[in-house]
Amino acid sequence: MNQPHIAQNISCPFHERPQAARWLAVAAASVGWLLAGVGCVGPAVKDTSHSFRTVVIDAGHGGHDSGTRSRWGGNEKDATLAVATRLQPKLAAAGFQTVMTRSTDQFIDLNERARISNHQTNAVFVSIHFNEAPRRAVHGTELYYKSAVSLGLAQHILGKVSVLPGACARGLKTANFRVLRLNEYPAVLVECGYLSNPAEAKRCASSAYQDRLAEAIAAGVIGQRGGGLNDE
Repeated sequence: MNQPHIAQNISCPFHERPQAARWLAVAAASVGWLLAGVGCVGPAVKDTSHSFRTVVIDAGHGGHDSGTRSRWGGNEKDATLAVATRLQPKLAAAGFQTVMTRSTDQFIDLNERARISNHQTNAVFVSIHFNEAPRRAVHGTELYYKSAVSLGLAQHILGKVSVLPGACARGLKTANFRVLRLNEYPAVLVECGYLSNPAEAKRCASSAYQDRLAEAIAAGVIGQRGGGLNDE
């Protein structure tokens, strides 16, 4: 499995890598569901990065797939849905059409998530996740993308999320995650924070911080578009 390529310097003080076979197994179980057919060529991506009118909001995991589990932050699937449901009205208020890949605690296949995005017209795709690491000290926000036309959106979102109180940027990275690879539109995956870090997990589990995350992601999306559609 190819490792994600770091496309920008990491500004957090921690840069950890797995140190034991047990962690490698845990990491594979956590993120393996996102990866498939590394090296396969995905569809041609339409450059809607400055014209999009629809935002597909993808709350990661769901149903029997809990994602990362944390004693301090609960289940990843719950945190992703909480942020997604807060993000939707903020983007709608700016004039965007919004589509949720899931709005309840249900499992949605990765191919179906990409299909929902590809079914739209003039869209971008934002997938929301939370991270984990073998060392509790690791923390911060990471933005993943695959197509070059997705880079601007990733940069704008990372710039907004990483300046939240207690947050920091761990970098922009390319990855072959299936929801990115199969997307016909600019697509990014936001790792909002590490649920394996006690302080960050508690912060990410709070309603107030989840609303701040949603506000920051919305600001990044709007900034990439050059303003909300209500400004046109």
